[in-house]
This record gives sequence, C-alpha cells and structure tokens, in this order.
Amino acid sequence: MSDLGIVLLYFLAIFITAISGRVKKEATIEEYFLSSRNLRWPSIALSTIATNVNGYQFLGMMGSAYLYGLAQASLEINAVQGILMAAFIFVPLFLKERVITVTQYIQKRLGKTVGLLYSIANLLIFSTITLGAALFWGAYAADLVFDDYLSVLSEDRITRISIIIVSLGIFSAIYTYLGGLNAVVKTDIIQFSILLFGGFVVLFVAIKQLGGWGELYRKTPQLMHLYLPADHATLPWIHMFGLFFLNINYWCANQTIMQRSLAAKSLREAQIGLMAGGVMKYVMAVLIVIPGIALYGILGENGLTEPDMAFPYLVKNYLPTGVKGIILCALFASLMSTVDSTFNSLATLFSIDIYKGYLNKNATDAQTVKAGKNTILVTLFSGITMGLVLLYVKFKNPEAAFTHTLNELRYYINCGIVVLICTAAFLITPNRKATLIGFLSTIPLHLIIIQLFPEMNYFVRAGCVIVIALLFVILASAKNGFRSWKELIQYETKDIARMGTVLFVSLILLHVIFR
Repeated sequence: MSDLGIVLLYFLAIFITAISGRVKKEATIEEYFLSSRNLRWPSIALSTIATNVNGYQFLGMMGSAYLYGLAQASLEINAVQGILMAAFIFVPLFLKERVITVTQYIQKRLGKTVGLLYSIANLLIFSTITLGAALFWGAYAADLVFDDYLSVLSEDRITRISIIIVSLGIFSAIYTYLGGLNAVVKTDIIQFSILLFGGFVVLFVAIKQLGGWGELYRKTPQLMHLYLPADHATLPWIHMFGLFFLNINYWCANQTIMQRSLAAKSLREAQIGLMAGGVMKYVMAVLIVIPGIALYGILGENGLTEPDMAFPYLVKNYLPTGVKGIILCALFASLMSTVDSTFNSLATLFSIDIYKGYLNKNATDAQTVKAGKNTILVTLFSGITMGLVLLYVKFKNPEAAFTHTLNELRYYINCGIVVLICTAAFLITPNRKATLIGFLSTIPLHLIIIQLFPEMNYFVRAGCVIVIALLFVILASAKNGFRSWKELIQYETKDIARMGTVLFVSLILLHVIFR
C-alpha cells in the first residue's frame, strides 16, 4: 500500500500549495486571471509545458510510439515551430495591446462577431474534449496501474474509472476555483518537477530492460525513423504540412497555453520562457517516445494488444513498490496541470469575453471574477460528462491508438481558429466578412474532403482545409496585402534573437539526422 500512500501525499501537497497561493477575496481581474502580470520566464516555461504534457503523451503518444516509432516524436519536436512563432510574432502583438484573452486581439482586428465566434469555439472545445480527455486518461491510467488497490471502489472496471473521473475533476476544480492563475502556476511547477523525474525513471528502466541505447537500432531499426512513407495511414511524413498550421493554433492562439505569456512581467520574460519551453519539448519527446519503442523491442511483434497500455505495462511490470507510486504521481501531475489550466482559461474566456463583453458590460472586477469562478463549476460538469463519453468510446474500440481519434475530433474546430489568427496577425486590413465565411467554411470543407478522399490522412486533410479557407480570405483582402516581416517579428534584444535562431537551427538538424 506504500504506492497508494505516496499518491495520497501527492494530492495533499498539491492542495496545500494551491491554497497557499490563493488570491484575496477582493482580487482584481488581472490578479485572478493573469497573476497580476508578474510571471518570470522560469514560471512561464515550466507552467506552459506542464499544461501541454498530459495523458495524450504518457498514454496515447507512448502507445502510438509503440506502434509507429520515432515518427510519433514529430508531434513533439515540431512544436518548436509553433513556439518560435508564438514568441517572436504573436506574443509581441498580444502584449502590445495588453489583452487578457486572445479574443480581445481578434475582436480588434476582425470585429466583434468573429471574436465572439472564436471565443465560443474555444469554450466548446475546452469544456468538452480537452477537459474530458484529460480526466479520462488520468482515470484510465490509475485503473490500469492500481487496479488491485482500486477494486475496493467497484469490481466493475468501467464503474471504477467513472468514479476516478469524477473525483479528479472535482479536486482540480476546487483549487483552481480558489486560487486562480497564481495557484495554477505554483502547482504546475511542482507537478512538472515530479513529471520530469517520473519520466526519466521510466525511460532508463525501459532502456535497461531493452539492453542499452544501442539496442534501439539493433532490435527496432524500423521504428527509428522520423519520416514514414507518404502513404502511411496515420503518420505519413507529409502530415507535417498540416501539423505546421495546427501548431499555430495550439501554441499561438490557444488561451490555455497563451495565458502564461499574457501574464508575463515583460516581453523579454515571455520570449525566454517560451524558448526554454521549446527545449523542454525536446526532452519530453525523448521521455515519451523512446520508452514506447524500447517496449516494442522488449516484447516483440506479439506484445501488447492495446497500445495505450505501453506506459502502464512498463510501470506495473518493471518498477518496484514505492517507485510505482512516484511514477503514478508524475502521470497525475501531467493530467492535473492540463485540467487546472483549462479550468482557469475557461473562466477567463467566459468572464471577459462573454460576461463582461455582452451580459454585463459595466461589471466590476469582483463580479467578473465571480462569473469566472462560476464558469469553473459549470464546466466541471461538462468535462466529467465528456470524460465518461470518451470512456465508453475507448472501451468500444480498445485496439485503436486513441490519441489520433481525439486529435481528429479537435481539428474540426481548430482549423477555423488557424484561419482567424493568421488573418488577424498577417494581413494589413483583413476583409472581415470574408474572414467570417472562411472560418465557418472549415467544417463543411472537412466533410467534403472526407467524402471525396476518405483515405486522406487527417493531418493532411486539416492542412488542405486551412489552406483553402486562408486563400479565400487572402484573395478577398488582396488589395491591402500582408504586413512586412520586419513589422511582424519582434524581440527585446539581439541575444534573444540569437537564442531563437539556435532553437530553429536545432529543429532543422533533428529532421536531417533522424529523417
């Protein structure tokens, strides 16, 4: 029972840390939602990547790496492209306008109607798929690793996982409700430290069981390629075409990710924090992908029938009592940092964009903060509901690499968001009516392409949808043209520009070396 005791101590430590960071009762909007715009670069880096790393990586992506190998790392390392664009193009634009939400920038550039649609789209996807997936993965992993201990909840596996989904949701909502962004960032720093430690333990155990690093190329050479054939069903090398645009959505237009940079003490702190986060993404690629490949080398072709069991299998079979508890804490840390950040961003989006923007334009700071807190309670219900729906979907098709199923659902909305943020940032004077049409056209375009080309990879399809919609908007705004690169790319000092250049070159070298 020592493993379970370690997990309980972890939850207690997180709750105490969150409560100690709670804001005063009369907190202003910026105190509650942006931590008084006082975040330094280490907090931005650690909290941003902690928010990014969740059950998709440790369960879904490790399971996908077990199937597809190093190609799965493409989703991790290519995040650096989005991070660099965020650091040098989008964050300077947002901080210059001193916005609280990305919506406010879009409203300024594209009008209130488009801004409202952007906010509603994000509220819908965050409160359902994002929250639901994080809660599902946490509960699913806990049951896989600790099914013997958790059988006291119920002998039925689905019932057990449902109970854990509800419990994790309520726990995360409570401390986020009380503490705002300040509490979220403080807990994220602790969670990411545990996450890194746990990730390295699993990595080294997997490599040891395999027989050493060199065995990766001897036993699994077919899995040690970043590029898979263009006709590969799930991760063809041409998926990077769509991934380029989708990284803009995630790293440059996602309130959950952007909130830390919007709360930065200065542009310098935001840019260094994001680039430090880019380096951490390389580390996470190793921690997430290599153990999955190593496990394939250990078990061979007739190993796991359910790829998402790769991480739980490593923990359950190769780690001693006590260490397993720490590893599970790392998994919970990755999941809870996503859940609490999503709750905080949902509260910010609704209270600033909807409540203060439309429902009560003269709302005081206290009323706005209260509306945000109430949003957390409402979205707790929607997140738990979606978590239970995903539980049903997963058990209906356990052999699938579930992370790709969830990605495909997200991209129906995310493609339209890419059109909005690129139009707002890159065009001098966008045609607002054409932008609205372009945004709304992305879902029908998805459905049309699926009918015409049912075998097309979903990353490639997303790229096609975005390009078609963007071209329509660009042609409609052609007479006004694009902003110059000199105007778009901003940095505080030449040293920061050099850091960005080094990070960009490192990404290119990784593609050349591991192609």
